[in-house]
Amino acid sequence: MTGSRVDQEDYSRDMPAVGLRRTADFLVQQVTIRGDTRDQKQRRQEIHEMLARAIALASKHGVELAFGDYILAPLTAATVDDLVITNDTRPDSERVDFLVKAPLAGKESGTAAEQRISDYVEAVPQVGRAQMDESGDATLSVVGPDSYRGQIADKVADDARAMAARMGEGYAVKVEGLNMPVQ
Repeated sequence: MTGSRVDQEDYSRDMPAVGLRRTADFLVQQVTIRGDTRDQKQRRQEIHEMLARAIALASKHGVELAFGDYILAPLTAATVDDLVITNDTRPDSERVDFLVKAPLAGKESGTAAEQRISDYVEAVPQVGRAQMDESGDATLSVVGPDSYRGQIADKVADDARAMAARMGEGYAVKVEGLNMPVQ
């Protein structure tokens, strides 16, 4: 008997076959501050001032700011210079992207956290022609995912043993990817 994989719209070759369910620590939303003032010096000043206002208002709205791809660093007045202003869609416009994190403590729903982020984004006042908007869909974040490596390895081992037993004597399961960071 042979098996084959049937094409499916929701199939992802990068999606693990075994997973560990855990409540997320944060709802994370990318936001963008864009400026299109013609004068570059003034445009950048407006973007920086709006960014400073965003940092100042974050804790009042129960959110945290961060930047980074896989490992997030806190965005504060002390780290704001680590953000890079990049070109936007037109030659005379620029942008800076960062993340807004709403803690998912206790029984708060993702919907409530989403609303908190939206309220925060709306509360940050525009500066000149600079404006801040949400970008893309919100995602979930888990703090310290590598701390779950052992639990994940146990689930993979249990699944591998069960699959090998189903196949019968002489069959084994080859496991790959456990050498990679937990995401």
